[in-house]
Amino acid sequence: MMPALPSAPPQLVLRDIHMPPSPSWWPPAPGWWLLAALLLVLLGLSVFLGLRRRRRRRACQRVLAEVSALDARHADDEALARGLHQLLRRSARRYDATAVQKRGDAWRQTLARVKVKASTVDVLMLLEQRMYQPMGTFDRAAALAATREWLSAAWRRQPRKQEAPEHA
Repeated sequence: MMPALPSAPPQLVLRDIHMPPSPSWWPPAPGWWLLAALLLVLLGLSVFLGLRRRRRRRACQRVLAEVSALDARHADDEALARGLHQLLRRSARRYDATAVQKRGDAWRQTLARVKVKASTVDVLMLLEQRMYQPMGTFDRAAALAATREWLSAAWRRQPRKQEAPEHA
C-alpha cells in the first residue's frame, strides 16, 4: 500500500483559476475607428470625384450634341460657320473671360491653350474668315471635325485659373 499523502491544511487549498471576461466587441479599439474614418473619407472623395467627372462628361456631351444640331440645322455654310464660331467662343470663356472679344492672333492664342494639333487650330481660324467672306472655300466636314476635336479637348480637362491682368 501506498502511504497516504499528507493532507494540506484547509486554508492552503488552491481554488480554480477564473479568467477575466473576454473584451466586448463594442466599442472598437481606436485603430478600428481610424480605419473607419479613413474609409469614409475615401468613399466621400470617390463620390465627389465621380460626380464631378460625370458632370464634366455630360457637359461635353451636350456641347458635342450642339455641334451635331448645328450641322443638321444649317445647310448654309455661312450660317454653320457662324454657329460653330459662337459655340467655340462660348466654350473658350472657360479658359479666358475675354475670349468673346478676341480677334486674329489673340484668338489663335486662346484656341492654342487647349492641347490640340496645330492643323486643328488652323481649320478653326478659317471659321471666322468664312463668316465674313461668303465666297471663300469651306470644308464643312473638316470644320465640324476640328470643332469636335477642340471642344472634346477643352471640356476634358479643367482650365487653370487665369491671373488678373495688370493695369498701369
